Amino acid sequence: MHKTIMALAFVVITTFASAEPIEQRIAPCLACHGEKGQSETENTPSLGAQQAPYALIQLFMFREKLRVFEPMNEMAKALTDEDLRLFSDFIAKMPKPVPPGENGEPARMQRGQALVQQHRCDSCHNPDLSGKENVPRIANQREDYLARTLGEYKDNSRHGYDASMADVMAPISPEQIADLAYFIARMR
Repeated sequence: MHKTIMALAFVVITTFASAEPIEQRIAPCLACHGEKGQSETENTPSLGAQQAPYALIQLFMFREKLRVFEPMNEMAKALTDEDLRLFSDFIAKMPKPVPPGENGEPARMQRGQALVQQHRCDSCHNPDLSGKENVPRIANQREDYLARTLGEYKDNSRHGYDASMADVMAPISPEQIADLAYFIARMR
């Protein structure tokens, strides 16, 4: 009898949760990732205008623990495939993040821009680094998140769909990573 009641409660809770509008369902996500698409939380990515196919894949990977970050794994574990599509479509329609108010130090901006061109970041991520399909939007992402993520690709503690990001990051020094993150976060 106890198991039957628990199963019924689970069905009622998940049915009720699915009936909530997306704005209510995604609110816990936006508490960390930013209500208007721009994160104000250290080392937490902004989601605004992220490519829907990329967001869908990332949510799937978190749900299936193919990408491990416990808070995200926990949040995504109960999401259905339809939920993943709904959330990723919502994220794609959010406003894109904006650069910080200041233009940035000219020498660092030039070094970062040169690195983007030299390492062809603009070929996969688009010339404006807005991303496409399953390639993420990185323009105006949080600088701390960019620096950490690029460093993780370099040291192979973060894996992409293939080895391309590890290959791109292999020759890049920590100082260059800092310049790349600085420039990408401040793109105009």
